[in-house]
Amino acid sequence: MTSQQRFLSEAVRLAHDNAESGGRSFGAVVVKDDAVVATGVNQILGTDDPTSHAELNAIRAASQRLGSPNLAGCTVYASGHPCPMCLAAMRLAGIRDVVYAYSNEDGAPYGLSTADIYAELAKPFAEQTVKMRYEPLRLESRGDLYADWKARQNEK
Repeated sequence: MTSQQRFLSEAVRLAHDNAESGGRSFGAVVVKDDAVVATGVNQILGTDDPTSHAELNAIRAASQRLGSPNLAGCTVYASGHPCPMCLAAMRLAGIRDVVYAYSNEDGAPYGLSTADIYAELAKPFAEQTVKMRYEPLRLESRGDLYADWKARQNEK
């Protein structure tokens, strides 16, 4: 068994164990330098938190363990096709390598596909079901939010 197969098997085993414990059937493993940094399972049902996906929980744990939000050089092994939220989090964390065992097509008959969300996000903003509006607002009593933040970063 290759390292990739071993890590992917661990993600699928986590998903099975989580489902057997009453959770949703998703698990994830974050690996760096051929070693497991962190794991996570989907905890939506136990926490009532719709963002408690396996990949996000594994990313949070990996960031804590490595002491950095930058996870460049890490690979995520996921039991299922990562949703757009998890994929965005991976990109923001610097993760550029993802391997998954079950596709959206595999999950579709069971209501476990995020293909519709990917399709929705591919539409122009004006055609999406979630309406977003830009409403510029600045507090007169405060400086520019972003400029102030950048200045604080430069002081460090």
